[in-house]
Amino acid sequence: MITVVIPTIGRPTLRDTLAAVGPGVPVIVVDDRAGAARKGGARGKEPPAVSEPLLPAPLPPEPLLPGPLPGNVRVVRSGGRGPAAARNAGWRAADTPWVVFLDDDVIPAPGWAEVVWKDLVDLPDDVAGSQGRIVVPLPAGRRPTDGERHTAGLTDALWVTADMAYRRAVLEAVGGFEERFPRAYREDADLALRVTRAGHRLVRGERVTEHPVRADGFWASVRFQRGNADDALMRRLHGPSWRADIGGGPGRLRLHALTTATGLAAVLLGAAAAATRTRPGTRVAAWGAGAAWAALTADFAWRRIAPGPRTPREVLRMAVTSVLIPPVACAHRLRGEWRVRR
Repeated sequence: MITVVIPTIGRPTLRDTLAAVGPGVPVIVVDDRAGAARKGGARGKEPPAVSEPLLPAPLPPEPLLPGPLPGNVRVVRSGGRGPAAARNAGWRAADTPWVVFLDDDVIPAPGWAEVVWKDLVDLPDDVAGSQGRIVVPLPAGRRPTDGERHTAGLTDALWVTADMAYRRAVLEAVGGFEERFPRAYREDADLALRVTRAGHRLVRGERVTEHPVRADGFWASVRFQRGNADDALMRRLHGPSWRADIGGGPGRLRLHALTTATGLAAVLLGAAAAATRTRPGTRVAAWGAGAAWAALTADFAWRRIAPGPRTPREVLRMAVTSVLIPPVACAHRLRGEWRVRR
């Protein structure tokens, strides 16, 4: 009845995900490492035609995990084109009415496979998808860090492919995931909007999947700003109300733009004041713009520091990254707007 599709770039957590799914469910692991060729899937490349010159055979890709994969697991390869393309390769290789997408770092709860069946077996025909319940284990005894709160947002997010089942026929009808989304961000929301606008319903199931928090490093929140480029594509595809349509908040891009503008104005006006030296009004304007930038940056940093553990390292990380995030977010959004307009 179902096939589980797990895109991966070879994280070691994949072993735990496969073990939690269990041996009784067919699983397609999509190897999306850039060095793993897509052509031929798990069986390798087809032999060349007679008219083609014989070339040295490419080296096989490194194994995804040490040791053999479970017997219920099949591997296809998508060539490193991102999670949207990897999931498309996975569901197109499936031959069951339902396809359940999991991430390669989640842990389905015990008995997950049986609960999936109960979630899906009696759904009416107009229901195209069922979302699992995502739980994020947070540390006990202290407040969560900014990165931990970021991951915990998955518990309330709609239609995330950390655990999301779709009818295969509906995926085929809407064309699957939009492969212009290059990262694991917004591609699941885009698919859900297209499915619901095609007249289908999406529901929440009873199965539970745990999404552990990863240690993404000091600069993780700055790297996450790349998603602003994908927001530009969402706006182009679904209009200005797309955030509300997926149950999201308004975002901070306008405040980031204001913060970036005041900081840039302070630098330019300060340089102009230093060059002229005879216009005190320019110096006053430079100080005013600098004060506005400092106030906006301090407010942003405090909003991130206040709910956290407030350890010295966390406070330092929030202070440094709060300076960098506004201009980085704006730069990625401009890049995304340029890309979608081309």
